[in-house]
Amino acid sequence: MSRGKESDGGWKKFVWDSEKKEFLGRTGSSWLKILAFYVVFYGFLAGIFIGTIQVLLLTTSSYKPTYQDRVAPPGLSHTPKTLKAEIEFTHDDPKTYEEYINAMDKFLLKYNLENQKDGLLFEDCEPKPSIPVMRGSLDQSDGGKRVCRFNREWLGNCSGLHDRTYGYSEGKPCFIVKINRIVSYLPQPPQTNDSIPPEAHERVQPNLIPIHCAAKKEEDKDKLGQVNYFGMNSTGGFPLQYYPYYGKLLQPQYLQPLVAVQFTNLTVGSELRIECKAYGENIKYNDKDRYQGRFEVKILVKVR
Repeated sequence: MSRGKESDGGWKKFVWDSEKKEFLGRTGSSWLKILAFYVVFYGFLAGIFIGTIQVLLLTTSSYKPTYQDRVAPPGLSHTPKTLKAEIEFTHDDPKTYEEYINAMDKFLLKYNLENQKDGLLFEDCEPKPSIPVMRGSLDQSDGGKRVCRFNREWLGNCSGLHDRTYGYSEGKPCFIVKINRIVSYLPQPPQTNDSIPPEAHERVQPNLIPIHCAAKKEEDKDKLGQVNYFGMNSTGGFPLQYYPYYGKLLQPQYLQPLVAVQFTNLTVGSELRIECKAYGENIKYNDKDRYQGRFEVKILVKVR
């Protein structure tokens, strides 16, 4: 019994020794010295870290990447976009394509002309494909950069202004295609038609990056039917006056040029894998990246 009391007293004495005025085996001055040491030590480490970050920030720009020598060619993307790049719907059942319509409405909202009225932010560029518009250096020495307006009407049947279902209610689905943004990137139109399918030769013209969509499998070509393209000046491509892109800080209101693709005669009940490609001298493709310069989508128009 006495041993238990001695043990209990030893533990309490370690926590607080009233005779030596020690807490956990140390006096107040000892604890103060340890606290001061760690404040100085960790403050020194924090100073080194902050100094390193500041030096790094002095060598980088907020407006453009310091190194772009290993930037891959831009990707080609589309709306609507699903998780597995599969579009399935029944044309006479609105619930089956409601999410696609909502996605396109949301995406095209910023392309409404009422959202492009500010003359300090937007300007009217050439109404037909023309040379890139250089807007100065990639910093704020010239202030913010204006951007070219893009008229949603140019997307024709796929604008959503005349057909609110973007063709899905008729079994003629539309896709909106764009080239992903890369700061300072200047796409170069193809110099020859060698790499372009014969069906797309009519869309090749100066100052334009053409695109072409085709069935991925040879046996599905007849099932694809007619493909219509809508864009600026009724062209199936991306005009160069919308480039280069100066980044979010200088062009927060930037609008990428769009191309609308409509499949007007898909074989109902047949699953089709379609590949769309953009063609340009500095647009490359990579088998490991299915969105680099191209994209694939699987479409199935179901029968109720």
